[in-house]
Amino acid sequence: MGELFDRLYIFEMANNHEGSVAHGLKIIDVVANLAKKHQIKAAVKLQLRELETFIHPDYKQREDIKHIKRFESARLNFQDFEELVEAIHHHHLISVATPFDESSVANCQKLGIQILKLASCSATDWPLMTAMAEVKKPIIASTGGLDISDIDHLVSFFYKRVSAFALMHCVSIYPTPNDRIHMNFLGKMIRRYPYVKVGYSGHESPENRMGVMAAVAKGAQLLERHIGVPAADIKLNRYSLDPDQADHWVSAAEEMREICGGDDHKFIGEDEIVSLRELQRGVYVKQQVKQGTPILDDDVFFAMPCAEGQLTSGEFGQLRAKFIATQDYVPGAALYEKTEQDSIRMVREIVHDTKGLLYEAGIELGKDYQIEISHHYGLSKFREMGCVLINLINREYCYKLLIMLPGQKHPPHLHQQKEETFYLLWGDITVNLRDSGEVSMKPGDRLLIHRGILHDFMTKSGAIVAEISTHSIVGDSYYENKEIARLDPIQRKTFVESW
Repeated sequence: MGELFDRLYIFEMANNHEGSVAHGLKIIDVVANLAKKHQIKAAVKLQLRELETFIHPDYKQREDIKHIKRFESARLNFQDFEELVEAIHHHHLISVATPFDESSVANCQKLGIQILKLASCSATDWPLMTAMAEVKKPIIASTGGLDISDIDHLVSFFYKRVSAFALMHCVSIYPTPNDRIHMNFLGKMIRRYPYVKVGYSGHESPENRMGVMAAVAKGAQLLERHIGVPAADIKLNRYSLDPDQADHWVSAAEEMREICGGDDHKFIGEDEIVSLRELQRGVYVKQQVKQGTPILDDDVFFAMPCAEGQLTSGEFGQLRAKFIATQDYVPGAALYEKTEQDSIRMVREIVHDTKGLLYEAGIELGKDYQIEISHHYGLSKFREMGCVLINLINREYCYKLLIMLPGQKHPPHLHQQKEETFYLLWGDITVNLRDSGEVSMKPGDRLLIHRGILHDFMTKSGAIVAEISTHSIVGDSYYENKEIARLDPIQRKTFVESW
């Protein structure tokens, strides 16, 4: 159910209903209009406290203790909350509630609340957390005032106990000044908890839209702000958005999402390619070149413009090819030639892409290792079938990295002498064990592959696998495909001494 949190906007009503159901309904209407206008997935969040037991009997009606008077003045009964929740669901909004005690957790269940929210002040309240986990609903936890160790405990406690779990970077200062927001910490949370959705719960001043834009830029999936509706007798606090401010806040977030793009893949449009081509230098011949003769560096010069299909200066220099003229060229003519990729360029591109995955995964190799490119059907088909092996240790025990590029497969084979364990460090991999079926792995998973078991594997997004095995012996890989089996191991491998 983690997708429930994707691009979710949470509008925190808190006590801004001022104890009035009618006013609370106005706030819900505002959120419904925002959701419709901006076509967003929106939620309204309530706060539930069983005030009869939440406040110590000796302290009720005290005005000298912060918050007690406010809680008492904004009191709603169970039927009031029923009416508010019904309105939230009527508008096809998601209901979220923060319970502050165990009785309120039970009331959330009765009300049909869809998501529970753990407040920052309750993030070490183990009895409350236990009660929340037991209802098995999706849970969002705020992290205001918590250090990284506290957050680690939260993740450990909830992640396996509930149907979906998310964290909110939050600063419990109202309003929060810019120098206390520390949005880089949100990025750290995303890296530290890759299987947990991370969002931002903001308390900065209502006019400040830089906070939400920075959160989106850092990768926040969920966004939360307090919202209210001013009235003649109601003045909003210094960190709650009025309807117009909420409208601008959502617009700012959506604009930043557009700027950031839908994923981490770079889109390159045809218009961008054309624009760059207009500024690139094309290849032109200096003197007459006859068909069938080599075209050497001294035979050409580089200048703009570069026409469609014409060789660019970059292509001429990078391909490392011997161009043979397929037609006669007169001095000053544009050069139109094609060449097959040579093995050197193909290996260089494989090396660059492999290093890129290692950089992205944050894996350092050190200095002492051997690189082999396995290309079972040749280098030209490597991106369909093959892998790169980084041999780090090969003694009585063996440790190597198996690196696969997106969409790559490795053909069926077995080992008669080597027993190996796959430990997935990064990406995804699906291993097909012919004796027991497919195993889809995620980072942290490990899989034992026994001697003599035919197996193959593939990846969708790319994979870095730690392969731990007994001593690896050249010639101990037996392939199902007879065409591969006939090859000497050296024929299906390219060794790279340095990259």
